[in-house]
Amino acid sequence: MTQDQLDKNKHKDKIEKSLPADEGNTQPIEASKMEELGIGNKEGAAEETKEETVTIPLKEYAAQMEEIDQFKSKITDYSDGWQRERADFTNYRNRILRDQDVMKQNITTDVVREYLAVNDDIELALKNAPQNEEIKGWVEGIRLIYQKLQNILESEGVQRIPAENETFNPYRHEAIATEENPLFESGRVIEIIQQGYIIGDRVIRPARVKIAK
Repeated sequence: MTQDQLDKNKHKDKIEKSLPADEGNTQPIEASKMEELGIGNKEGAAEETKEETVTIPLKEYAAQMEEIDQFKSKITDYSDGWQRERADFTNYRNRILRDQDVMKQNITTDVVREYLAVNDDIELALKNAPQNEEIKGWVEGIRLIYQKLQNILESEGVQRIPAENETFNPYRHEAIATEENPLFESGRVIEIIQQGYIIGDRVIRPARVKIAK
């Protein structure tokens, strides 16, 4: 028997001794056991752990990097354009809302002016109502109508402009007469000829007044 055959037999005996005695040599050997005994394809395992590397020409690499930079530039441009469009849309929406508010105020002002003409007539009628017991019920009915009209005006945000004994304000008062009066300082409102009205800070109709010289 040659030396190689002796070495193979020794290696075989070593493997058989490592196996369970009751299961014989038909039991599969675990991978860890095989590694311990030095069995397996070490060269194949080494090849599996190698990382694959790819080599490309420098010119091609530079072209790819330039293409990536172009893509990044386009992304930035698209993002900036989207931000501008969004800001423009927000400004447009706010402008539309402001225009709608102005339009609503203009319509409300026009309608309220029509009501104020009726309001003036009712106020004048109540101011000069006859003191006759026979028509007392009729006068009270007119007064109730007048109160309903006041409620409608108040619901639209209409308010009276303070004027009596106020300092003359050309933005809210319209002077239609002057009078020397020792009881009032110069520039003070002596009498309200026609009541003025506002909605918020907007003058619907200035108060027509008489002021002291």
